[in-house]
Amino acid sequence: MNFNLNMVLAALLGTLFVLMSVSFVSEAIFDPRLPEKEGFAIAVPEGMQTPKAQSPAATPLAELLANASADQGQQIFKRCQACHSIESGGPNKVGPNLYGVVDRPVASHQGFAYSAAMKEFAEGGQKHWTYENLNAFIAAPRKDVPGTAMGFAGLSSDKDRADLLAYLQTASDTPVPFPEVQAPADTAAGPAPAAAEAPAKSE
Repeated sequence: MNFNLNMVLAALLGTLFVLMSVSFVSEAIFDPRLPEKEGFAIAVPEGMQTPKAQSPAATPLAELLANASADQGQQIFKRCQACHSIESGGPNKVGPNLYGVVDRPVASHQGFAYSAAMKEFAEGGQKHWTYENLNAFIAAPRKDVPGTAMGFAGLSSDKDRADLLAYLQTASDTPVPFPEVQAPADTAAGPAPAAAEAPAKSE
């Protein structure tokens, strides 16, 4: 019995000795200490920043209108027909008749009960439905006029809004001209005049 116990203890001690020996040897071969200085340190000058990507500039409304299609706008207007009529003398529906809406004073169509938010937006009749105002309102009615009763979510596409505005232009006895496309700033003034030559000296 004592012999077997001694054999077991000897085996355990031998195993512990082997494990400790392997641990010591491993630490000697694989030194875990890190170098005090990095081998490839890259110096970055102070104040140097990664340039940010520039977002493309929005196309001016005048350029969009210059290339807009009233025919396409008529198709887009079908989404509005449930709430608006557009023919001359047409009835008010959920929303007012839109014949001649371009440059019409805001909240001014006879016989329609406008919301308080729209009346406030009208600034006492001083604000008109210009192409710019219509474009902003059609893009996001509830954002442009908080509290408006208009339930339409809006048109996010610049081209769709321009086409719709082109169609609204045709629904008028006196269509309002589109705003003029502005020339780029660097070419608007034209070429610089040539410097005058100095007169030749007579001998």
